[in-house]
Amino acid sequence: MHKEIAASFLPKMKQEFDAANVKIRGDEYTRDIIDVDEAKEDDYHTEYLDKIISIKIVDDLDEAIEFINKYSSGHTESIMTENKETAYIFLKKVDSGAVFWNASTRFTDGGCFGMGCEMGISTDKLHARGPMGLKEMTSYKYIIEGNGNIRE
Repeated sequence: MHKEIAASFLPKMKQEFDAANVKIRGDEYTRDIIDVDEAKEDDYHTEYLDKIISIKIVDDLDEAIEFINKYSSGHTESIMTENKETAYIFLKKVDSGAVFWNASTRFTDGGCFGMGCEMGISTDKLHARGPMGLKEMTSYKYIIEGNGNIRE
């Protein structure tokens, strides 16, 4: 989360998350603003499969991208911003299979992408084994632009 919005956004977010029983973990700066558990480095590597979020406050877009590329699974990331230039830099530089602008990452699904169904997922950049032609050596990066879309 960008430091310029943290002080105004985090208390509102915490109120909503508390009502939904979402556990919040945060870095030192987050904990200076709201009362939450400390986020350890392992928390940023963890996909909880539960209602838990770990927050890191960043100074700028470059720090955010560096943080995401270090800790991300490489599957899906999203940015919420009204700044088109910032969004395009994020979409280009974040190294994930799907990157979203102003849309929920819950849209990362084979059915939503028009594949009929989702047979599996991969964060590898080279999927085939054995003999390969050009098609087998192609990897994809999906870029999705939204307008605050959510999946219900």
